[in-house]
Amino acid sequence: MALKSTVYKATLQVADMDRSHYRDHAMTLAQHPSETEERLMMRVLAHALQAPTDDTDTPLLPARGLSDSDEPDLWQRDRTGAILHWIEVGLPDERRLAKACGRSQRVTVYAYAASTPIWWKGIADKVARLANLAVWQVDATASQALAALARRSMQLQVTVQDGLVWVSDGAHSIEIHPQALKAATR
Repeated sequence: MALKSTVYKATLQVADMDRSHYRDHAMTLAQHPSETEERLMMRVLAHALQAPTDDTDTPLLPARGLSDSDEPDLWQRDRTGAILHWIEVGLPDERRLAKACGRSQRVTVYAYAASTPIWWKGIADKVARLANLAVWQVDATASQALAALARRSMQLQVTVQDGLVWVSDGAHSIEIHPQALKAATR
């Protein structure tokens, strides 16, 4: 018998002063049986940091990144179905990133494992030419602390100011400083 996904519900109150984005987001997340809570919470963080700021934009939606190699973890599509923003969490290989950059206007990666520096050293030169790719590193200690906030039903406050991110569940607060490994040039 196949294992089923675990469903999480999150309400995000985002106050992103860097992008002038102040909004609540209700999310329903399916945790794949092979997915850790750390990875799940990195998807929540990516959503908070990349949610469209304009009400006229289409929303950022979960995709089947773990179970379908042709889809990211999160994406934003326009009304015609074209991919506007492809978002990955983890350490994707350069072929996957090149394919994503060819299919989407923007690609963003949030790497969070302790092995991120080794991964980045191995692919940095190979992805340097991908103008629409942005790569961010979240310290493994911060991503593990974020995982400790995971609950089947969550209410999280996310505050962003001057590149620093604070995530709180009311009882605990975590400071995260995403580090840009590669900026998109278009």
